[in-house]
Amino acid sequence: MRASFSYRSAVLILLLGVFTYLYGLDSRFAPKNGDEYPYMHIVRMTADAGQWLPLQSEMDGIKNTKPPLIFWQGIASTYWASDWTLANLRWPSVLYTGLTAFFLFLAVRRFSGKTQTGLLAALVWLSFFATYRYGRPFLADPPEVFWISLPFFAILYWGKSAFESKFFFPLMAGICFGFALFAKSFAYIVPASFALALYYWRWRQWSIPQVLIRDLYKLILIAVLALGVFALWFAMDPYPEAVWREFVLGENAGKFAARQSSYLMDLLRGGDSIWLLLLTTIANGGLFSFVLISTLMQCWRTRRFLTLEEVLLLLLIAAFLIVFSLPSQRSGRYLLPVMPAFAALIALYWDKLPLWGFRIALLLQLLVVSLLIWIGGNLQFSHFMGDSSQWTYSNCHWILMSVSLLVVLVGLFRRSQTKVLALAACFLVYCALTSSLAPLEGRLGRYSIETIAQTQGKDVWVPCDYRAKDEEYRLLLPGSKLHGYLAKDAADINGLTASYPLVAVHSPLGVAPTLCESCQIVGQRMEMRARHSNEEIAEMLAGQIGKHLFVNEYLIATPAAMPDLSNLKDVCR
Repeated sequence: MRASFSYRSAVLILLLGVFTYLYGLDSRFAPKNGDEYPYMHIVRMTADAGQWLPLQSEMDGIKNTKPPLIFWQGIASTYWASDWTLANLRWPSVLYTGLTAFFLFLAVRRFSGKTQTGLLAALVWLSFFATYRYGRPFLADPPEVFWISLPFFAILYWGKSAFESKFFFPLMAGICFGFALFAKSFAYIVPASFALALYYWRWRQWSIPQVLIRDLYKLILIAVLALGVFALWFAMDPYPEAVWREFVLGENAGKFAARQSSYLMDLLRGGDSIWLLLLTTIANGGLFSFVLISTLMQCWRTRRFLTLEEVLLLLLIAAFLIVFSLPSQRSGRYLLPVMPAFAALIALYWDKLPLWGFRIALLLQLLVVSLLIWIGGNLQFSHFMGDSSQWTYSNCHWILMSVSLLVVLVGLFRRSQTKVLALAACFLVYCALTSSLAPLEGRLGRYSIETIAQTQGKDVWVPCDYRAKDEEYRLLLPGSKLHGYLAKDAADINGLTASYPLVAVHSPLGVAPTLCESCQIVGQRMEMRARHSNEEIAEMLAGQIGKHLFVNEYLIATPAAMPDLSNLKDVCR
């Protein structure tokens, strides 16, 4: 390895990476997927029922949406929902992500013979935006990626011993895959088994008869064990027919139905095409996407001289890509288990990679950091919120932004440091993003203790733009009985105050809501809007940040009669 990635650089970036994954772990605005809200709902409802199974939910059609392992994890980490915080829900995800990085490090260090290469593979994987986005929140992806990856890491680590193992490795792989299925879906046994079959095929010098004679029983044993672990759900759940109907038929088999015109046309064009699958898989690399592209180009140029381990990594990627191109619903998220393989390839080719991919990464980082500084400056030095609720940053925030900008600029102009600083800047950008929204995690974005006390046990209507979005409001108004209405109506203050006795409404920053004589403001906070029109985005880019990106949320008590909840649809459900 070059001196640009020394042991000191590796340790410093590793410490930065650990800090990045822990910083803002309990943030409501952490990059995530909207599935976290329904998962939280199922955990809370199941915990309230006092039994591990069946899974409970008040959402229409969403109960057995995933196998129970992820929900049991949430029940355990929150002590049966008695300590209900985002940090408690999410720390097991970070642990899984850390373990995946650790075993990736061990495997790459073993077959490459270089500790620095192993460290680099782990750090590159952690730097991928998809890892950061899906590897921290309360989602099924962290356990799925870990348990699927572990047998392939074992092959890379043990080599011949794993391939020639007649019982131990197949047993270990079957149990690991079983846990992956129990966390995400039984469908993952198809790409996992296919990848292992390709591994054995390569090990037998591409001889199919040899694989059939010496390894077919191993693949069968692995698949049977894995499906046996998954089948425990049917054995333990008192309503297995509901699991079959909702999860097997609805959640999985439905993904093969044509989504637009026909299966073939969906394959070739549209939002679920094979081309978009390839693009979103590369985009999982985030700021390092072009580094990933340059790595694949390098692999192609040296395809005749690939080592056994490099071939195995590519076969793993190819197996998942082929299998997940078959369902009509295609997403780069399904390829998350192969991202460690991409990271390992980047680490192996690190010294041979051209600088252009890293420079593009630095330019993207420069764009993000500059945009965050510009937005932060507009927020801090504008007075559209009034002196009593001014958006303020600490000195540490501006130090972080300055350091991030400096690291990116040095990386752009110092060739010898371009690669290592591009890697470090990925983590700095994530920290900068979290820090930029930190004011909303404090008093500015939360209701006061007095407001929370006044809403205890009361029915409160809140805006919903996603299923189970009220689970986020339970963190803001614990102890309230929450009901949802369409988020697009949140600015219709007159209509909302005439319909609900206690309702959260939105008003533009700096504009006090016009209320009826009997209406009373119970609480106030600031919120960030999640969805915008093209016109609003254009105005924000022109400098009108506060007008569209943020709103004031008022909790208003009104003289309206209590609606008949039995005939009123809860939008959050």
